[in-house]
Amino acid sequence: QVQLVESGGGLMQAGGSLRLSCAASEGINAMAWFRQAPGKEREFVAAIKWSGGSQFYSDSVKGRFTISRDNAKNTAFLQMNGLQPEDTAVYYCAAGKRLIQSSLRQAAQYPYWGQGTQVTVSS
Repeated sequence: QVQLVESGGGLMQAGGSLRLSCAASEGINAMAWFRQAPGKEREFVAAIKWSGGSQFYSDSVKGRFTISRDNAKNTAFLQMNGLQPEDTAVYYCAAGKRLIQSSLRQAAQYPYWGQGTQVTVSS
């Protein structure tokens, strides 16, 4: 069972930046962030393939958020710039060992999940 430990998050004013980290206890082949705002469904934010480092983003964060990874540490990072109040949500990292590219945006495909971290953006 892969354990995911998230860190980062917090309160930020609109236009500011935050960085999330997610460390996996063992090797994985892809990691992603999803977020869930109150009263809304969980939505895809960004994903990265461990081999080659290909990145995938939702349209709502493309150009503002950047996902990266440190293979040696089994850790991924989500750099969030230009934060807006609509980015307010609980952010969850998710990972898998056998994920395929076509499934990276689908929460149901990820077997391992972090505990979630709150990101709040004030206007």
